[in-house]
Amino acid sequence: MARGETYEEFVEKFRPKKTTDDCYTPPEVYEAVADYVSRRFGVRREDMVRPFYPGGDYERFDYPDGCAVVDNPPFSILAGIMEFYLDRGIPFFLFAPALTALSGAKTVMRVNHIITDCQVTYHNGAKVRTSFVTNLGDDGCVIESCPELAEAVNAANERNLGKRASKKTRWGYPANVATVARFLRMSKYGIEARITREHCVRVAKLDMQEGSGIFGGGLLVSDEAAEMLDAAHREIIRRGGGGLPEGQTRRPVGEGARHRPLAGEAMTDDAA
Repeated sequence: MARGETYEEFVEKFRPKKTTDDCYTPPEVYEAVADYVSRRFGVRREDMVRPFYPGGDYERFDYPDGCAVVDNPPFSILAGIMEFYLDRGIPFFLFAPALTALSGAKTVMRVNHIITDCQVTYHNGAKVRTSFVTNLGDDGCVIESCPELAEAVNAANERNLGKRASKKTRWGYPANVATVARFLRMSKYGIEARITREHCVRVAKLDMQEGSGIFGGGLLVSDEAAEMLDAAHREIIRRGGGGLPEGQTRRPVGEGARHRPLAGEAMTDDAA
């Protein structure tokens, strides 16, 4: 750690950054764009090429005759990429950051900027307001709005987000199961709670539960402790913290959740 550097500044250097250069395109979004390009400009799908991939080099890419680049390039070098294609007569239709789409001083008057109100969530989680730049169908236009493309891309983005959310399953645990997540919520909403050793035993997975079990492990607790957790949950709801995050579903944990040990009842590792 450098002299004068805080611990937070030191740790921040090692955290992966969500940059626009790592915005790999969700397939649903790319398909919506490719369909639009095909319909409007008559570019056949088999003639579309994608030179921007991990480890790829667009300058050394083999561009077949009659091809058109329809792809999502690294935004930080977008101006240079457009120059490269314009100087070589290579047709392109490229994703671009909407708010800085007109910032390429050497290319701004040589391409059409198709501005769409699209908020695309890319594979790395970055959410970028996205538009497009192209030299296809050159009719002198420098900038245009395109509600048709915006609608198609936004719909594709919503479908992609729906698929991602549907893969997340939140198990709805009964009060007899204490998890770190529950105590995080209690701390967040100002609720103090304690469970002592005589009222709990570690449990990794409940009967009939799919997958790897309780994420991070949990505690199977006595009825007395369960009543405390129930009361805490009701108080969280009263304070405005009820419900699950949007897009997630709650599933029952199965038969293993039915055992409610009484306060003071001997508890063994067989419950784990």
